[in-house]
Parts: sequence; structure tokens; C-alpha cells
Amino acid sequence: MPRSARQPGPPAAGSAPIVPEPRTWQGVVYRPCQGGAPAVRQLFQFAGAFTPDLEPQEIAWEAHAGDRLVGGVLCERRGAHGFIHGPVVVDPPDGAEPMEVAAQLVGPLVDSARALPLDALFTRPQGLDRVWVRLGFVPMPEAFVPAALRGRPGSGLHVWRRPGTYAVPVPDPEGEGRRRGRR
Repeated sequence: MPRSARQPGPPAAGSAPIVPEPRTWQGVVYRPCQGGAPAVRQLFQFAGAFTPDLEPQEIAWEAHAGDRLVGGVLCERRGAHGFIHGPVVVDPPDGAEPMEVAAQLVGPLVDSARALPLDALFTRPQGLDRVWVRLGFVPMPEAFVPAALRGRPGSGLHVWRRPGTYAVPVPDPEGEGRRRGRR
């Protein structure tokens, strides 16, 4: 089978946007946010987490226990790449493990990336290594972040790549004309 036949093409013009369905897990309802996710942004501010500028193509999910917001995650998009901010989880209900609430928030974002034309999602580990690895993220050097997504606060970097887009761009070497390995 030719490689081009295996790769999904862009969605057909005029096709309806893909809206993920809300999910329920351990008494917590996870649903996509609309209209700039103001409640999630307030949760990020409450937790002291960085909040990216509001963008029309932003992807956001929130977690509710009853009528209480207990978590949220934001993903800013730049072309075929995205940068996940969060997840932030506060006071989940009894029986809901905060790490699992975080994983349940990030999972739909990865599903959305698969449905959209996103080739890579970048994020800061924030001590959630087991969540990121379970969802297919791997550590990556900072030099490989696209220029449009550089400068986000935090240290460390993980990336999820759409299957079939594993080509890693090689950053330009410092100093033109410099020869490696010889003096």
C-alpha cells in the first residue's frame, strides 16, 4: 500500500467540526470547553499556573464533580503543533485520584489532536511523567520546539507525535561555515 494511501487527508471542505462527547469517570464529568474556557482560566489563575493568551483555535477540557469545577487543561495551537498547559486539578471528589483526573483531562486532548490536523503536542512534565508516558508522550530536547511555541515557562519537555510524523527536524548548527569534527 502506498504511504500516501495510509495517511489520513485533511477533512473535506464543509464537513462539520468534530465535537468530542463528554465523558464520565468515577463521578467526574469531563467535557470540552466553549468560548475561551473562562472557568478553566480562572482555575489556572487560582493555582498560579501559566495561562496562554486566548486564541480562537484553542482546545480546552474541564472536569466537574456535581456543579464544582475540579480540573481543566488548555492547548494552544500554532499550525500543525499544539502546546498543552496544565492539567490543573483541585479538590477532586472522594474516590477520584488526582493523577487519574489529570489523565482523563489530557486523554481527550490527544484524541482531538488525532481528529484535527495536529502533528505534535508539546507539554511541560510538571511531575506527571507517568500520565504523559501512558498517553504516548516522550521526552524531547527544547531545541526541537517550533519557534511559534518557544518561551513557555517551565523546564523539561515531552512531545506526542501523530503516528507517521516521526521525522525530527534538525536545528540549524550554530555559526555558519563551522565544520564539525575538524579544526
